[in-house]
This record gives sequence, C-alpha cells and structure tokens, in this order.
Amino acid sequence: MSHQKVRDVMSGAVVRIQGATPFKEIAHLLLEYDITAVPVVDADDRPVGVVSEADLLHKMWGRQEGEAGGPGVVPQPEKAWATDAAGLMTSPALCAAEDWSVVDAARMMAQHGIKRLLVVDSAGRLRGVVSRSDLLRVFVREDRAIRTEIVEDVLVRALGEAPSAVEVNVTHGHVSLIGQLSSRAMAEELEELCRNVDGVVDVEFRTVPGAGADGGPARAG
Repeated sequence: MSHQKVRDVMSGAVVRIQGATPFKEIAHLLLEYDITAVPVVDADDRPVGVVSEADLLHKMWGRQEGEAGGPGVVPQPEKAWATDAAGLMTSPALCAAEDWSVVDAARMMAQHGIKRLLVVDSAGRLRGVVSRSDLLRVFVREDRAIRTEIVEDVLVRALGEAPSAVEVNVTHGHVSLIGQLSSRAMAEELEELCRNVDGVVDVEFRTVPGAGADGGPARAG
C-alpha cells in the first residue's frame, strides 16, 4: 500500500527571499503574509536556509554573549548584529522531497520538532511547503474512500480475496473487519495493511463464529 505523497498535500505558493534581502523587508513579508518563517533561496531557487520570527527577534534580545533572551532562548549575538537574510537565517534548511510519503514528512517533523518542511524537486529547487496541518488532512479523508481502498486495493489486489470474504465498515476512520480468512497470519496481514491506508485511525478484525484454526478472534497485537 502507498501513502499520499507530499506533493499531494503541500502548498505550492511559497514566499521566498534571497540572502541579500534586508532585515526590514523580511519583517514586512512575515507580517504581510501572516507567516512565521520564510525560506532563503540561491540564484537557482534552491533553499539554503530559513529566517523565522525568532531569528529576527534576536535583534531585541541583545548583542552580548551570555545576555539572556528569555526562557529557552539561546543568545546568538551574530544574528543580533545581522542586517540581511544571509546573516539571520538558520542553515541548512530542512527539506522534504516532493515524492516522499506523508509518513516520511511527519517522521522528519517529529524528529526535529518542527512545524513545516520545505519541499524540493529532484533538482533541489523549491516547489512548496508542507506543514503539520497539511499532513492532518489525511485524517479527514472520507470513510467511504477509506472503505473503497481497503476492499479494492487491500482485500482484492493485495490479498487476492473476494470482496465478500470480509465485511468492511468504516466509521470516523475506525475500521471494523468481520469475516474469515484462510489463516490467522492472513488476518494479521489484512489488519496491518489496513493500518497503512491513509485516514485510518484504528483497525479491529473479528472472525465469524467457527472461523479460524481455534475459532477465536484474529486480532494482531
């Protein structure tokens, strides 16, 4: 089973600046577009860094080593003295490839504790930005679409079973599977494949009376 790609959920409209963009212009852009950060690109439109609100606020936090900038703030005097994007930016920029799955993007965001990723094409050029809220759209997928994918792609194509072999019900992303398969191992594989379908929150497999080698439920742990 394949998850949606980053290109399917990203925003393609991205405000961008270059290293020579001055401090005040960056501040105006953040306010005008109501964004908290802006990517810095080179002449070939490849991301080289990101300037955030926090980077700009170092101008207020002070220009001396050891001068407190507030709870959780690490003073960076070099940014306090900076006057353009090249001096303000955090580099390198964390990027996702546009053909990554939404799972890959979510994993990188979690690992680095960030809210968004720049999206680049195969040549490394900026193509968009994907945020946590973009990824959450996966979980508002319609139950009907989830059920169709499970029946057609999981049950029939992946496992080679008849659509009638298992009753599939989906309610608010919770998948209920009722039926019988040839083995407990296949039931566990079905459940695992269903968990990998975009929009699925939870999965439960229940065998019909007398099904399975021991007549019990085939629920993967």
